[in-house]
Formats: sequence, structure tokens, C-alpha cells
Amino acid sequence: MESRNCRIWSTAAVFLLLLAVAACGGDKGSGRADGGADSGALDGGTGSDADPGDGGAWEDPPTVTSALTPSDAILLNPERGFYRTLSLVNDRNYSWVRDRGSTLAFSYVRLDDYRDRDLDAALLDAAAQGFVEARQAGIKIVLRFAYNFGPYPDSEPDASKAWVLQHISQLTPLIQQNVDVIAVVQAGFIGAWGEWHSSTNGLLDDPQTKFDILEALLAAVPYDRAVQLRYPPYKDEGYGGPLDDSTAHSQTSAARVGHHNDCFLASDTDMGTYPSNEIDQWKAFVEAETRWVPMGGETCSLNPPRSDCPTALAEMERFHYSYINHEYHPDVVSSWQDQGCRDEMERLLGYRFVGLTVTAPEAVRPGGVIPFTFRLRNEGYAALWNWRPIFVVLDGPDIRSAQVFSDLADPRWWLDGEESELRVRLQLPGALPLGSYSLCLWLPDAHTTLMMDPRYSIALANEGVWDQDMGWNCLVTVDVDPAAPGSSDPTAGELEVLPP
Repeated sequence: MESRNCRIWSTAAVFLLLLAVAACGGDKGSGRADGGADSGALDGGTGSDADPGDGGAWEDPPTVTSALTPSDAILLNPERGFYRTLSLVNDRNYSWVRDRGSTLAFSYVRLDDYRDRDLDAALLDAAAQGFVEARQAGIKIVLRFAYNFGPYPDSEPDASKAWVLQHISQLTPLIQQNVDVIAVVQAGFIGAWGEWHSSTNGLLDDPQTKFDILEALLAAVPYDRAVQLRYPPYKDEGYGGPLDDSTAHSQTSAARVGHHNDCFLASDTDMGTYPSNEIDQWKAFVEAETRWVPMGGETCSLNPPRSDCPTALAEMERFHYSYINHEYHPDVVSSWQDQGCRDEMERLLGYRFVGLTVTAPEAVRPGGVIPFTFRLRNEGYAALWNWRPIFVVLDGPDIRSAQVFSDLADPRWWLDGEESELRVRLQLPGALPLGSYSLCLWLPDAHTTLMMDPRYSIALANEGVWDQDMGWNCLVTVDVDPAAPGSSDPTAGELEVLPP
């Protein structure tokens, strides 16, 4: 008997042949994410909005609405949570990252030995192998390039503008070839720890210099990934803002620049993250911006009561934190464990999609249409910031799937604290084998290198829906039965998503 894995991999061959979604984002309202033809079946097919058999009005089968059971489990979902630290250049075998409950790892790539010379093949090859290890381990990387490791104010030098730009040019192929396992890139390069302060080469003295470097990095990083800045005023200085729902996810530089705070809660200003005379102004700026762009960082000093659980939880929620360092500052992280809020952070950092209800027929004819509505709530601190596709899968005597293109739904707009709704009609193939099918929602990675790896798919925070072997969330059962009510089109080809 053919195994489920064999069957899904035969389906995967069609996915990879016909779906050019790798590194494709798709703007809000832009239609199909890859700029291709109108929405249709992943495997072909035409569908129909009217019954071709008798020329009469199309009749959908009756539907039933079922409530889904929420789960309070800590989910090992991609691109969120507490991160671990490793070196892409020096460390190998990263399986321990997931084993310890993380899907993100932070890596410096240290350029200390190259401040006044070209990067060599040994460094680039070692970093490339690190990305191979990340892919094998099922994790993604928060990436930063730096010329020193502090400490401020006695840090070692950074590099001149000319050498920074030269190094970014040399790093571009490495970044672009491995963007699938890069969650986000931090601006780096400038100053102590690459944190954009205390530059020994005066790289922050002239606004043109720092933004020439930032724009070069944005050009090196594929458009479906963001670059994070350490200090909010720099974002405003370069691009204005804050972002809103008319400017977010537009592939402009402004829409691709996020924020990281590497002294979260360490003082009233978070050690200068927010200028001391304008704390409220810049907090409001970051609060608005991070609805749409990535926010993360680390703590750097124990500072009770501000670094205690009540403020930490409130500000993670307010500023839409997706990730935080597991290791630093150890006293702060230990205090969260001791005070009992660590598990809540583990659950709520980043996105957390909780299915509320699913509406679908109990039975449908071959060639019929399944009217499908899925309601969810994002209970996490943040929205998705890296685009990913949505698929609907039928899993039963056969496996069929179809993509819901971005003109119908884009999961980046399932905003934190809000309810969202996915509504489609699924045209079934006329030759679909009869039997009972699970109707599943699949949120895989957008890159074809990772799409079929269930470790990179998103699990819903619901009981009894997650299929960890396939990376699907199976929501309800639908019988394909020729005696079911409703119309049908026996000539329909493959599973196709129709507008509601």
C-alpha cells in the first residue's frame, strides 16, 4: 500500500513544478503573490460557478459551523520565540536548538580580521556551511555582521564606509542564496557589536553615510526579508513614519526596516533606545511601526521592578515582540522563570493563531463546491512579518491541495489581538475518489527549499488539529458522496479555490 509520505511527495512534485512562490511576498491587494495568472488550482483545473449539467442556478451544499478547541500548549512554530545563540562560521550540528525548544538562533558573523581587506573564501564558505546546518536542523537565523564585540566605550574599531560597502557587496551572494533560513537581518557593521553606536570610523556622523550603508544592505537582502535597526530615531530620520496599513508590506525601504532593542527594560530609556527627553514619543513610534515589521532583541541588565514580569509582559505585547534572547541577560531571564511568566512569553511571543470556528458542508458531491469559512484570532504579541502562502488540503482516499492567493488572504494581515476570517469556495474534481476527507489548512514556508519540511509550517493553537508529519492543521471532516445535496460539475479538473 502506498504510504502517506509517498503520496504527499508525489503531490509535492506538482507543487514545486507549478508554484513559483519561493521568496515571493505579494503586497496587500496585489493579487497572486507571484504575479502570475488569476487564482486557480495548484495542479491546474478550471472550476465553475454554475452547474453546466442543467444550465440552472448553482446550488452549494448546506454547511455546519463547528467550534474549535483552543490549546494552551507552547508551540514550536517558526520565526518566533526565545532564540539561542550560535556561530554560523565556527559551530556545527544545530539540532540542539530545536531540542531545547527554539526555532530561532542568533548568529554574529565576525569580520574583525577583514576591517581593511576583502573577505576571503574561507570565511564565506564556513558561513555557507553554517546555513546548510541551519536548514538541516529545521531552524532560522537572526543574522548580524560586526567588526568587534564591544564593550562600549572601549570597543575595537569598525571599518571605513568604503570597506563596509565592499563587504556588503561580497556578502550579497551568501545572503541571497540562503535567505530561506534567514528570519531577519540586523543592520550591524557599524560601531560596537554592530549596534550603530560608538563608531570609531565616524560612520554615524553623516546621515548620508549611515543610510548609504543601510540601503546597500537592503539591496543585498532579498525583498521578502527585513533589516532591523537598533535605534528608532534612525528609522524616522531615514524614512519617516510610522508605518500604517496603507504603507506596510509595500516592499519599499520603509516597509522593510524593523527594530531591535538590545537593552530591553534595562533603564527608563532602555539604555538610550528611546531618547531621554522623548521617551513617550519614540515608544509610540515603535508601537505603531512594529504592527508591520519585526521586533525583537535581548535584555542587558537586571533592573527591577522595570525588568520584572509585569512590565516585561506589558511591553512585549505593546511593542509586538516576536523574539527575545534566551541567554542574555541571564539574571533577567532567570527572574522571569522565578516569577512565573516565562511560559506565557513562550506561548505569546510572535504570532499565535487560534482557530475559533470552521464552517463547511458535512458532505459534497464529486465536482461539487465546498463553501469554507475559517475564523481565527491571533492571540500572540505580533503578526507574521515574513509572507507565507496559504493552502487548503483535502486528505483522504486521495490528497489534493490548492493555494489561496493573496487577493483572497494574506496571513501577514492576521494582526495580533484581532479576529480574522478566511472565506473561499473549493471546487472539487469531478473524478475525486469517494470517501471521507479531512479538510486541512496548510501554512508552509514560502521557499520551495523548505515548503515540504513540516518543521517550517505553522501549527494552530488548537487541540487535535496538528499533523506534525505533514505540517497541516486538519479542521473538519467532509464526505465526498454522489448522494450529497448541491450541484456538481463532473468535468471539473483539479481542486480549485474560488472566491467566496
